[in-house]
Amino acid sequence: MTTPENNTTDAQGDDLVQTTTVDDGHVSPTFAELGVRDEIVRALHDDGITHTFAIQELTLPLAMGGDDLIGQARTGTGKTLGFGVPLLQRLAGAADDEGLFDLDGTPRALIVVPTRELCIQVTDDLETASAHLPIRVTAIFGGRPYEGQIADLKAGVDVVVGTPGRLIDLANQGHLILGKVQILVLDEADEMLDLGFLPDIERIIAALPDAKQSMLFSATMPGPIVTLARSFQKHPTHIRAEHVDDSAVHERTTQHVYRAHALDKAELVARILQAEGRGATMIFTRTKRTAQKVSDDLVERGFKAGAVHGDLGQIAREKALKAFRSGGIDVLVATDVAARGIDIDDVTHVINYQCPDDEKTYVHRIGRTGRAGRTGIAITLVDWDELHRWELIDRALELGMPEPAETYSSSAHLREELNIPEGATGRLVAPSAGDGQRSSRGRRDGDETRVRAGSGNRPKSDRSRRRTRGGRAAGDGAASTATEGTATESAGSSADSAAGSGNAAATGDQPARRRRRRRKPKSAGSAPAVEQSSGAESAGE
Repeated sequence: MTTPENNTTDAQGDDLVQTTTVDDGHVSPTFAELGVRDEIVRALHDDGITHTFAIQELTLPLAMGGDDLIGQARTGTGKTLGFGVPLLQRLAGAADDEGLFDLDGTPRALIVVPTRELCIQVTDDLETASAHLPIRVTAIFGGRPYEGQIADLKAGVDVVVGTPGRLIDLANQGHLILGKVQILVLDEADEMLDLGFLPDIERIIAALPDAKQSMLFSATMPGPIVTLARSFQKHPTHIRAEHVDDSAVHERTTQHVYRAHALDKAELVARILQAEGRGATMIFTRTKRTAQKVSDDLVERGFKAGAVHGDLGQIAREKALKAFRSGGIDVLVATDVAARGIDIDDVTHVINYQCPDDEKTYVHRIGRTGRAGRTGIAITLVDWDELHRWELIDRALELGMPEPAETYSSSAHLREELNIPEGATGRLVAPSAGDGQRSSRGRRDGDETRVRAGSGNRPKSDRSRRRTRGGRAAGDGAASTATEGTATESAGSSADSAAGSGNAAATGDQPARRRRRRRKPKSAGSAPAVEQSSGAESAGE
């Protein structure tokens, strides 16, 4: 069952934090049992969702009643539906003329998110939950043309999900009307703080009506976020949902840390990706260039991989994410910023190709697995020059792994700990057609030798035949030697059989002399003799 553990208050006596723990034997209620409308319940059921998570169970009754609240729970515990279902419930009531507010095509609910990927994810979740409701949801974010988003706003929308920059742009242009917003949601508020969006958030809040419901959701609650919440919320209820024995790091995620050499990381990762039970996998890098390099290398090795980073256009990023969600690719390489907001429940492995900058980044990275009650595996590769950074992370999170074991792609303990088949190599498929006999073990990383079919492995006899046609003696009589430089050997044969031909009486020594004359420069005067021979053959003399 869920039971309040403790409450803390500020100096004014306002209730700030209600921490609730969830027992192992607790059976969460269904959305229907919490009073959610039948249309929403049916839409969620169609998507395989029936029971609530702890944060949803605690926030739904308050949020559906119109209260301001702060929802705090770890990444991957269902915060989106924690605010999305109450939001849709209240808008659906307005559509039923229950007197809340009129839906006239101007936005009545605004959800602000830090990244484009999270914007798309939240929009998809709301569209899924509102499939049986007459509520229009649209996404507003950068990297896409303005025209389509402006057209959606002109056509009329009820819920806008957007990133701060594009929201401000369209509001300044007069296309986004914020004066009628009655419900405000700030999602992943701590990430917006990290990305420097706090001034933009304050500008957006200043443009909204004072009378509104406000919900703030975040995985962590740093001081500036608490200050922001106090500035625009009215006596919010701060709910923090935790599981028994929870720590900062997911208890369902098995963590491995290895000290790895930079030149061996590509081979090492390729073998990790062949571990038994490995499903969808996310690989994190610190730089955009490394992300693309790792993705390209894995594709060349035969893996279904894609990349998401800031140097890619928005369409390319969306295409990679869509392929990852649908199973078209099962390895996604991403930078920390680009990965913010990627919400995929069935990720089995997370690989830190480069050591995270700090403990917070580490928690966010490995939080991409072990989500929604599932288990996961997190692997961190620490290079020699990253050991100090890892020691700080280990100390802050009390992981007990300050000195990672020195590990190479061929290490036995790597294979045993991660269930990698003994015969696994750094490549899934043979390099290319016509190159089946070349072993990938004998190649250095980055070798891009390619063999064109029918040329790279041409038999030696083919090369000798080409040289014979160019003038080398074949040793099979005067026919081939007398016709040196001609187009075909058959023409020389017919010339040899003609009566009176001077070439028919050629001796074995004559071809050698002609061969020496042929190699002299044309200006030496030997060319006419060859031309005469050729001319006689072509004339059939």
